[in-house]
Amino acid sequence: MLVLAILRYEKPLEEVEKHTAAHRAYLKTLFDKGVLLASGPFQPRNGGLLLFRAETRDEVDLLLCDDPFLENGIARYEVTVWAPTLGAGRFDGQ
Repeated sequence: MLVLAILRYEKPLEEVEKHTAAHRAYLKTLFDKGVLLASGPFQPRNGGLLLFRAETRDEVDLLLCDDPFLENGIARYEVTVWAPTLGAGRFDGQ
């Protein structure tokens, strides 16, 4: 199953920047495990998007609990299961 996590900053960008390196390092561990397929900031930079492959949505909720952005009150997440129709095969075998 594919799960989208939309990240919205709760703090000013100056505060976000203080935690960005730790946030990205954490996401890199998820990417290396194969559970995070892609991530990146929005333009303009008011949040970002993460694309996960997971067994359940709850699995993603648990992973996000350890994100330094969430731990430090920098951002909030909106998490939803995504069922693409066009292009769905591109995500197979990742």
